[in-house]
Amino acid sequence: MDKTLAIGGAAIISALIGGTYVVTQLWQPPDAFAACRGGQVAGGDIGGPFTLINEGGATVTETDVITTPSIIYFGYTFCPDVCPLDNARNAAAVEILESRGITATPVFITIDPARDTFQIMAEYTDNFHDRMIGLTGSDDQIAAASAAYRTYYAKQDGDPDFYLMDHSTFSYLVLPDGGFMDFFQRDDTPEAVAAKTECFVNAASN
Repeated sequence: MDKTLAIGGAAIISALIGGTYVVTQLWQPPDAFAACRGGQVAGGDIGGPFTLINEGGATVTETDVITTPSIIYFGYTFCPDVCPLDNARNAAAVEILESRGITATPVFITIDPARDTFQIMAEYTDNFHDRMIGLTGSDDQIAAASAAYRTYYAKQDGDPDFYLMDHSTFSYLVLPDGGFMDFFQRDDTPEAVAAKTECFVNAASN
């Protein structure tokens, strides 16, 4: 092959690849939620399908549970301090949203199904909000839900009846038609959680 033709061909291919990249980037649809996002959890997509047991003992999936904007938290009822505070914060945020005309749902998924039966979950969630949904399940079901949301949990050594659990403490904002939107950290206030949720809800409706 003529050297000049080879160089010219390579230049054309490079130009085509570069042009395709530029066009692809320029043609990407704008992120409707860009103004609402505060960060992203590393590790790929967050959220997705799950199958768990609700407070009535019925098997449910994410489509049964996430029917309104939902704030999902993974913890356990025997948790001495972190989980009650985080669940109370999420419930307070839901109350703020309700005052602004937005119906949202706090969801509490146990990472301790051995102790957290659906009856215990029902009693526990009633202490925080009448719309809070408590979910339990088998070990495999809980592990699958945790993996979908990239959460961490582990049982500590100790008394077989009064053990504690290590676990991550993010809360996840999920919309019925949009899936995972963003996450909240422990130091986010109820007002901050409500404001970010309201931003996503409004952006989704536009």
